[in-house]
Order: sequence, then structure tokens, then C-alpha cells
Amino acid sequence: MSHRNARLTVHGRRLLVERVSSGRPVAHVAAEMGISRVTAHKWMRRWRAEGEQGLHDRSSRPRTTPHRTATAVEARVCRLRQDRKLGPARLGPVLGLPASTVHRILVRHGLNRLAFMDRPTGQLIRRYERDRPGELIHIDVKKLGRIPDGGGHKTLGRQAGRATRGQMGFDFVHSAVDDRSRLAYSEIHRDEKVATCAGFLTRAAAFFHAHGITRIERVLTDNAWAYRKGLAWKQALAEIGATGKLTRIYRPQTNGKVERFNRTLLDEWAYLRPFASNHERTEALTDFLHAYNYHRCHTALGGQPPITRVNNPAGQYT
Repeated sequence: MSHRNARLTVHGRRLLVERVSSGRPVAHVAAEMGISRVTAHKWMRRWRAEGEQGLHDRSSRPRTTPHRTATAVEARVCRLRQDRKLGPARLGPVLGLPASTVHRILVRHGLNRLAFMDRPTGQLIRRYERDRPGELIHIDVKKLGRIPDGGGHKTLGRQAGRATRGQMGFDFVHSAVDDRSRLAYSEIHRDEKVATCAGFLTRAAAFFHAHGITRIERVLTDNAWAYRKGLAWKQALAEIGATGKLTRIYRPQTNGKVERFNRTLLDEWAYLRPFASNHERTEALTDFLHAYNYHRCHTALGGQPPITRVNNPAGQYT
């Protein structure tokens, strides 16, 4: 993802490179894209040195933080928080620290909300996560309107796109996410019928197996008919040796990891830019999944991509 205040997305930087590489002056391209010549030269320089990877943001985290609170003091803040359940305003005077500093320390260690902790023991319990890859796979389907050739309303404008909107039908994006590693697999289909769901599960299991998750123990889905009653779905579960689980009715949070993945899918693939056709959007899915699994930093994994958790199943990221 781009930094919050970045003028150009990665796609915009690619356009910058393409236009300058075609022979146009950097100053002219920078002006039409609304950035300074210094910024344009910076991205061109990074692209020449690193290629495609150079167009992605680098971490802005400082190499050293000399004024950060000492580790021993942070440990004492966390210990008092867990033992006495006090907030920053009361911990600050006890420790001789500003309440704002105590709050930052608690946020850093995930202790800023009492609801995140087990009251009797003070242990952090908010992060629900399975112990090993393959123990639980989350599956869900996201429905997307198909894009007519030439583009839809995002390309042509809302009025021009309105005429074709109801004639294209829908794509159904089937996705599977491993609970432990967040490794993800998606396919696009024209429906969410039992046979389609069963076939997707079989191919998803093969994908996870090829990436080191050799056994799937349980599969969690919502209460759609295909998952509750479908014989082909039950047969597919039996073939991969997994048990099917259903979420609580009207409680999509139970399947939260794949629901959150669906949001990322929309933000970073389906709605990333205006696509000129449905085929173009479909083709872009493969690149997104590769970037998500191998390169995109995941906040729940300490800034590491999902494949690192598969390669290091016992790894703990904070």
C-alpha cells in the first residue's frame, strides 16, 4: 500500500515510468501528474536501479529511536497494567511518566484495551489464531458486478455506465484463507452452486498442499445452502480429510479473516483502478494474489507476508 499522503499510487508510478521512458521530458510528465520534478526523478531513479520493486514504498520507520522509553520501564508498565488493570491516567503518576507515554507503550504491546485481556490472569487473549497452518481454513464468496467491454461507470462516468449495468450479471469470487498464516487462494466463477463450491475447495486444498500446508483439518463457511446441504460439498470435504464448520447465523464476524481478506481484495484488486473490461480485471487477480502471499506486508504477521508464516509455522509476530 502507498503511504497515507503519497501523491502517486504504484500504478501511477508505473504510468510515470512509461511516459518518461517513451521519450517525454520528466518535467512535462511531472506537471501533468501533479508532482514535483524532484519526486518524478526520484521514482525514475529507483526504477532504473531496482526495477518494478523500486516503485513500491519503503518503510519510513527510523533505524534508531534514541528517545524511546527504556525496555525495563516498558516491561514495568505492562506488568502493572496486567496486574492492576489501571489506565494511563493512573499508571502515569505511579511510574513518573506522562499519561500519553503510558498510552503509547500499552498500544505498542497490545494492552491498550482491557477487553483484549483475560481479567483473572491479565494475559492477552484478543488475537484469536490457530496454532498451525491448515488447522482451519476460512472460505467465503464475494459477489462483483461484471465490467462491460470498454469499461463501466468508473471509466465512463455514472450516467454512461448506467445503461449497461444491469445487463452484465455478476462474478462470484470464491476465496480461501488459512487461519494461521493468512495464505490466500481465490478463483472467479459465474455462480456459487454446490458443484462450483466443491470444485473450488478441491483446488484450494491442492494450492495449500503445494505451498507446504499438507493437511486441512477444518473448513469454516457461512450458512449458505451449498455448504449446509450440498452433497458434492460434503464429498469434497471427505476427500481432503477435513471437517466442515458453519458460522453462527447472522454473525459474519465468526468468519472474520476471510471477510477482512474480501475487503483487501476490493481495495487492492477489484477497485484499485478503472478496468476497461471484465477480462482485464480477471487477469489482474493472479498478480494480486502473488503480491498478497509473497510480498505484501501483513499487519497481523508483524509486517511479514503470509508465506513466511507457512515457512516458519511456529513463528510469533508482534
